[in-house]
Amino acid sequence: QVQLVESGGGLVQPGGSLRLSCAASGSIFSAYTVAWYRQAPGKQRDWVATINTDGMTNYADSVKGRFNISRDNAKNTVYLQMNSLKPEDTAVYYCTVRMPGPNPWGQGTRVTVSS
Repeated sequence: QVQLVESGGGLVQPGGSLRLSCAASGSIFSAYTVAWYRQAPGKQRDWVATINTDGMTNYADSVKGRFNISRDNAKNTVYLQMNSLKPEDTAVYYCTVRMPGPNPWGQGTRVTVSS
């Protein structure tokens, strides 16, 4: 069973940066598309970004130009570099793998953007 562990969240001021990591228990990132989602308090979980096996990336309009998703297959880790953070980016961030069967999810890492 695939396990995902997110890390890197924290408290940051508006305009600041954070880099989130999503580590997998096995070498699966090279075989499947990986996605980041986020869930703000009282809201539904929303898609943020994806990276496919060819390295192609897609982003939600709300983060385009500010966030960058990347993958290090050797380290079984996917990253989400978040720049120019805004208060509305405050959420719990989750990673998932789009694979056959139930998609695994991590436990999430909390990002708070506040002065």
